[in-house]
Amino acid sequence: MSTAQGAAEPVGAVLLDLDGTLLDTAPDMGAALNALLLAEGRTPLAPQTIRGYVSHGARALVRLGFPHAVDGQFEALRARFLALYSDCLVRGTRPFPGACELLEQLEGRGVRWGVVTNKPDWLTQPLLAHLGLRARAGVIVSGDTLPERKPHPRPLTHAAQQLGVPAVRCLYVGDAERDVLAARAAGMRALVAAYGYSAPGEEPRSWPAHGWIDSPLGVLDWLAEERGDSPQLLAAMQAVQQ
Repeated sequence: MSTAQGAAEPVGAVLLDLDGTLLDTAPDMGAALNALLLAEGRTPLAPQTIRGYVSHGARALVRLGFPHAVDGQFEALRARFLALYSDCLVRGTRPFPGACELLEQLEGRGVRWGVVTNKPDWLTQPLLAHLGLRARAGVIVSGDTLPERKPHPRPLTHAAQQLGVPAVRCLYVGDAERDVLAARAAGMRALVAAYGYSAPGEEPRSWPAHGWIDSPLGVLDWLAEERGDSPQLLAAMQAVQQ
């Protein structure tokens, strides 16, 4: 974990990106893309090839599989991809290891949490509901909740307002550069989920974040370090997490 902190306000809420941060959705999104490729008589792509593009959404995935598709053809392929994905939404998707423990720890400490994603609401809501997370989240802001999407800061400031927590007291965790830029513009602190999805050529360590974590539980370490907790308390927290 690396940090670059400096904000004085204690964190009162943790907001999380969905794909590549809270949930590992790559198995189902990859399966949908490969089903579309097969339907079009094309060779499926390796899961690891697809994985790096999942955080960039349907458009990026369809462009990966069909780089020469244009205009109406591309939009038709994207619509078919979304339909295929909706049919396998929760077959292989799971919270990242440590994510459930993170949420339990936050809830136990009275720290509110929520989701801010560019994923459309008609996919976000059933996905979170199936995994038992929708009712627990203090707020859910999807890609079509507002006219603006990340990297615009408004989805994040809207989430903070819904939680009743000033943006300066919010921490946002995401695995894409737009997440960091949105958080910075919103006046929030930003952590990069380095365990998430990175496309070829991306350099997460170059993004202007406050820290980088290698697992969801790294959020707890970062919060403890920010508060200046003692090494003994940090060790005790880590023992609880194991």
